Amino acid sequence: MPWDPHEIRYLTDKMVAARYDVSRATIWRWTKDNPDFPAPLSLGSGSSRWALPDLVAYEASRRKIQTGGTAK
Repeated sequence: MPWDPHEIRYLTDKMVAARYDVSRATIWRWTKDNPDFPAPLSLGSGSSRWALPDLVAYEASRRKIQTGGTAK
């Protein structure tokens, strides 16, 4: 079945770390220390995932801050 672009994709901590080129420990530190960083969804028994749209929105908000108010 082809991928549906409207389907929400979920990423593991390893995938999120690769997205930002940081360690998995850094992702968990950002989750703990940065209230703006998206919180993961707990799937139970030590399994967590981040919703890709939440990460994209976070990135857009960071670009907006860095460019002085206009997201590019």
